[in-house]
Amino acid sequence: MKAANSSRSKSEISFIVNGDRKTMRVHPMERLLDVLRQELGLTGAKEGCGEGECGSCSVLLDGILVNSCLIPVLQAKDSVILTIEGLAGIAELNCLQEAFLECGGAQCGICTPGMILAASYLLQHKPQATMEDIREGLSGNLCRCTGYSQIFEAVAEASRRKATA
Repeated sequence: MKAANSSRSKSEISFIVNGDRKTMRVHPMERLLDVLRQELGLTGAKEGCGEGECGSCSVLLDGILVNSCLIPVLQAKDSVILTIEGLAGIAELNCLQEAFLECGGAQCGICTPGMILAASYLLQHKPQATMEDIREGLSGNLCRCTGYSQIFEAVAEASRRKATA
């Protein structure tokens, strides 16, 4: 009887993630972060704080940067989701990755996917981002390893490269 009750509480939810339509039966209030990681195997989004404070779980939901630990999967129904895995092969990601490596912006890797998504989002909206823009654009992402200067410099370097490309 318990199994029947739990299956009734699940809903069919569809969305597009990284260009692929996904339809699954999940609990509507399950966190988007958990569905991405556990159901779809997209482990780039990390759980840092589980409270929307650190940005390690950042994804783009219909083009808006969000903390997936705060989003019930029902809210993502019929949406377009982009994770760090979905940025693979995009020239902007390659530019950001190179800059993060060269400037020492990637340390332990917990915050890096969220930082890169936030930086990508920022550079889409402000291609010639100032250091003030970068600080503000990444303010929702916490890093415990770098002290931020290397991350900010990496984004500034990616912005410079983008401007001269």
